[in-house]
Amino acid sequence: MGNRFGKNPVACPQLVVFVFPMNVLLASSEVHPYSKTGGLADMVGALAKSLARQGHEVSLITPRYAGIEKKFPQIKPLDLKLALPLGARKVEGKVWSLSPAERLTIYFIDQPEFYHRHSPYLQPDGISYPDNDERFLFFSKAVVHLARRVLKPDLVHVHDWQVGFVPLMIRHESLTDGWQNPPPTVLTIHNQAYQGTFPGWRYEFTNLPWEYFNIDGAEFYGQVNCLKAGIAFADIVSTVSPRYAREITTAEFGCGLEGLLQKRQDVLVGILNGIDYEEWNTTHNPHVKHPYSVEDFTGKTANKLDLQKELGLPVNAKVPLFGSVSRLIEQKGVDILLGALEEMLSADMQFVVLGTGDVAFENGYRELARRYPTKVAAQIGFNQGLSQRIEAGCDFFAMPSRYEPCGLNQMYSLHYGTVPIVRVTGGLDDSVTDISEDRNRADGIKFIEYSNGAVAKAIRKALALYGEPELLRHYRLNGMSADFSWETTARKYTEVYGSLVK
Repeated sequence: MGNRFGKNPVACPQLVVFVFPMNVLLASSEVHPYSKTGGLADMVGALAKSLARQGHEVSLITPRYAGIEKKFPQIKPLDLKLALPLGARKVEGKVWSLSPAERLTIYFIDQPEFYHRHSPYLQPDGISYPDNDERFLFFSKAVVHLARRVLKPDLVHVHDWQVGFVPLMIRHESLTDGWQNPPPTVLTIHNQAYQGTFPGWRYEFTNLPWEYFNIDGAEFYGQVNCLKAGIAFADIVSTVSPRYAREITTAEFGCGLEGLLQKRQDVLVGILNGIDYEEWNTTHNPHVKHPYSVEDFTGKTANKLDLQKELGLPVNAKVPLFGSVSRLIEQKGVDILLGALEEMLSADMQFVVLGTGDVAFENGYRELARRYPTKVAAQIGFNQGLSQRIEAGCDFFAMPSRYEPCGLNQMYSLHYGTVPIVRVTGGLDDSVTDISEDRNRADGIKFIEYSNGAVAKAIRKALALYGEPELLRHYRLNGMSADFSWETTARKYTEVYGSLVK
């Protein structure tokens, strides 16, 4: 697959493996299983567990959203109170903690006014809370306070715009407030499109000097840009796949910050996310009724028949079954997938979708299922068990994303022997191998152009592959044999940390 980004790693600092255990502080606005709106929560939760298993002392800071203590009654309040400036006022808060594993402690920032709400970011009407800047600047200040006064880590690793100001706050306190030997910082960008921009006057809630509000710092066309602050002041900036680290330095994917990222290329590194094989596996899984493995595929066919029955489709092992589990938004290529299905459903195939998102796309899939009741099943919503059964029961999995920083479902699909159909972008390109790239290692179908026709052509390739059982088995064996374990990913992050920790 030729493409203008190539396969070379993004420019990054010379990494030195740090062989001694470190005290690492992670900070994220959501962490699975305590809170989740997307892949950010999965990544941070899995990274924390993997680092702890490798011998590091890990502290993870996240907000205490409403209802967490009911699901996790082990969580306990600490004798630790917060009183932090937020513009002209002081905001108080508390800290709760939980130790779910050896060497891993979760610290929850408790501030009911900010975090006991309908959802982490959005009002019931789907509009962002108007005070999201205040909510997450308070959270960022709590992270810095705990890092300096309580936890004293060797390194601070923050995730996405919600904690983008942490590297700048740490640097400022080291320059002006006597914080000697402050921890170096790593910022991971999970999705460049979400930057946390707010009116410029709201910079006052940072309580930082206005000298940082400039073109080289937190200012972005007169607005406050939380992600830009992190990119400008973190010691290392990482993304969740090598290709995405290259893509965000271009105008097409940089979302206005490509110039700054080009300037910081010497500290920019891409590390592909892993997947949690304890949760996503085909042999010991409460959601997958019929176990199967590379040694015995029999259970996969049984899971396919069960899935067809569960979703009301004709039960037929010989019909190729395509699936998708996705947020139904344009980023995920929902528009071109719908267009391709309009063209391809005349073929002998079935398609199942699980997801929620834009109403127009939800209705588009509902209408498709109404018109093709024997070929299409649409489940609007989210169901963890069903998502696993779709991965286990389908023959092919469609991910035609416009852009995809990392993507997890293509890796789940590979591990489940479900051949992914992906567009050449971000982590999809880094994790899937097309037969045109390497016949021996082929495990998926890739296409480049973002169009209905390109997806339809990829589906036709899948139908042809389905007609060659031995070649299909070759793809499945390759996919199920690939290693996307978090242990591998965590080791790469450890190397990044080690390049900073003296």
